[in-house]
Amino acid sequence: MRALIQRVNGASVTVEGETIAAIGKGLLVFLGISNQDTGEDLEYLAKKIGGLRIFSDEEGKMNLNVADVQGSIFLVSQFTLYASTKKGNRPSFIDAAPPEIAVPMYEQAILQFAQAAGVPVKTGKFGADMKVALLNDGPVTVWMDSKNRY
Repeated sequence: MRALIQRVNGASVTVEGETIAAIGKGLLVFLGISNQDTGEDLEYLAKKIGGLRIFSDEEGKMNLNVADVQGSIFLVSQFTLYASTKKGNRPSFIDAAPPEIAVPMYEQAILQFAQAAGVPVKTGKFGADMKVALLNDGPVTVWMDSKNRY
């Protein structure tokens, strides 16, 4: 499982011209699910991201997590995080989980992230053509892969 995390002052998702969800200060998490991911991968990322200290304290040091700043998490599915560009110019997404695997895992991720971080979790719309707007704070962007934890 892969996650691209961005510290934001605000983010929103629009589908077919309608804003379906938005947050203020918090984390925008693009989540990619692979064929090999398990509940263990999900639990690891949810706990790690929920506790990620990337918000500044009163001294300007990154010592606070999303709950410490009363923020929110915006969880957006993104199979393109599993793009392989080894051959040719068109990415292959063969390692991305198909919807029958990814949808239940994504739905579980929503619950896991809310529980692990203790903050509200908003979502995009799985499989939709989403327009994501964000105001990156910093910018601070972090990449995580649950297979690279040891």
